[in-house]
Amino acid sequence: MQSKVPDTQGSFLWNMRNMAMGKGAIDMSLGITEFNCPPKLAGLAGSFVEHQYNNYAPVEGILPLRERISEQYFNQYGKRYDPQTEVTICAGVFQAISTAITTVVNEGEEVIIFEPSYTAFSPMVRLNGGTPVIMPLKEPGFKIEWEDLRKMISTKTRMIIVNSPHNPTGTVLGKEEILQLQHLTAGTGIYIVSDETFEYLSFDQDKHLSLGEFENLASRSFIISSPGPVYHINGWGLAWCLAPENLMTEFRKIHEFEVFNVNAPFQHALAAYMESENTANEITEFYQGKRNYFNRLLKGSPYILQPSQGSFFQLVNFRNISQEPDQLFANRLIEEAGVAAMPLSLFMHKGKNTEYLRFCFAKKNETLEEVARRLIAFAEKNRK
Repeated sequence: MQSKVPDTQGSFLWNMRNMAMGKGAIDMSLGITEFNCPPKLAGLAGSFVEHQYNNYAPVEGILPLRERISEQYFNQYGKRYDPQTEVTICAGVFQAISTAITTVVNEGEEVIIFEPSYTAFSPMVRLNGGTPVIMPLKEPGFKIEWEDLRKMISTKTRMIIVNSPHNPTGTVLGKEEILQLQHLTAGTGIYIVSDETFEYLSFDQDKHLSLGEFENLASRSFIISSPGPVYHINGWGLAWCLAPENLMTEFRKIHEFEVFNVNAPFQHALAAYMESENTANEITEFYQGKRNYFNRLLKGSPYILQPSQGSFFQLVNFRNISQEPDQLFANRLIEEAGVAAMPLSLFMHKGKNTEYLRFCFAKKNETLEEVARRLIAFAEKNRK
């Protein structure tokens, strides 16, 4: 059989976790939290299952949840998306992004992806006959080089995918950067997929800016987010997409044939919870505290950290300890220190190498303390 994605290695992210579990290591590699979802939300989920809300939901998602999402977005960003025609509930962020790409990308068209990037973007483009055009983010800081982006845009460019707060680097797009994106794409007909999954995890009093706040971008953008990081329910597989009606009409056509149904009782539970509880903004302070604590624990060690601006991921530079490829360093960290972290090269083109590992700090303090102890001991033993 001929592979449709021959350059894709498969689930290497889960391979890291499997390796960690096989060695009994503390897993900091995947975005798996050690925190429970709010008891009230868990109770609502059980209640809706018990009371037989177990049949198909509408293809676009239940209206009460779409209304809550529309209200929340308006309160946060000042723009209202019509819950009837401009909000769709999806089976996770992956599916939402995939459907947005399928909606607009045709055979031979190009999609600009900033690298490092989340692992699914390029395969999704290729599966739709498109061509991923990779633009490396510039160090230090993993920022977009706007002049390079201008040169990359061509008549074949159909879409640009942005992600802020960014996974895996933890960078965020500021107002000037978004205005640059708006300027470069104005009048081009280029569509934007804006992955804003970590919108409530933007730190240091820097309020997350959504592309929906920028009129010229909003008219061409699919804005995607998820309740997973906010309520510790990544495993529920819920997300949503916001887009103007003309885009959403086409999006829903694809969505129906890709998914048809998204978990009905969990939709009802989340809608009921969001109606009575307004806790989304509280998670910002919580995770900023986790980031600060993890950074303090490693302060003064050979590791180099630039505090994450957003998400629950922190990049750690190990160049003071070793010059070996990041994947070899990560494997040795599992074997010798009992800590698993994600090599940054796994978010990049095959053959790339970096001096960074990505750590998920969505952990209890005692876990962060033990990880830091092991990392420092490993560094002192192996420092060049």
